[in-house]
Amino acid sequence: MADQNHSVEDLTPADVANGIAEGKYLLVDVREPNEVAAEAYPDAEIVPLSSFDPASIPDPKGKQVVFACRSGKRSVTASLAAQAAGLPYDKHLAGGIIGWKAAGLPTKTGG
Repeated sequence: MADQNHSVEDLTPADVANGIAEGKYLLVDVREPNEVAAEAYPDAEIVPLSSFDPASIPDPKGKQVVFACRSGKRSVTASLAAQAAGLPYDKHLAGGIIGWKAAGLPTKTGG
């Protein structure tokens, strides 16, 4: 999935949940608004991949950005796009929200 210059690090749901709790990670959900409205990560910024602009990612203020989606495919795409734009965002939630829920982690409705 990665070219010679860019790679994406897989993080487990537990890694990401712990990192968010510790104030280490900023979760960026790249799913579409209708998906987020149905079910969302509790603490994520929404930057849909369909209109993805790395410049629209909020300032992580010293945190590491972690991309997330439904299954872990779009989050890789977003990470590679951000890296191509010169941003050091090389982490994603492997398994997406499917894996997140399978790990027993909470979601919310209504975005």
